[in-house]
Amino acid sequence: MYLVGLGFALLLLKYLEIGPTAQLDWWMCLIPFGLAMAWWAWADSTGWTKKKAMERENARKQARIEKHKVDMGMLLPKKKK
Repeated sequence: MYLVGLGFALLLLKYLEIGPTAQLDWWMCLIPFGLAMAWWAWADSTGWTKKKAMERENARKQARIEKHKVDMGMLLPKKKK
């Protein structure tokens, strides 16, 4: 997402001719979009995206289980840092 945001910022700066981006070629302002597409293709093809989603899901599940155990009095509540 950062690359897409950077790409939009560069496009806006180039379009409005602000700062050093006014001197850049248009294709150079489009590079972050190509890098974002490459990143998403790699992340999907290697399973990295699915792995991260499963980790988040498992963490939410474990937190929910611990909350229910605390509510039933089976565990002591964890101290917040």
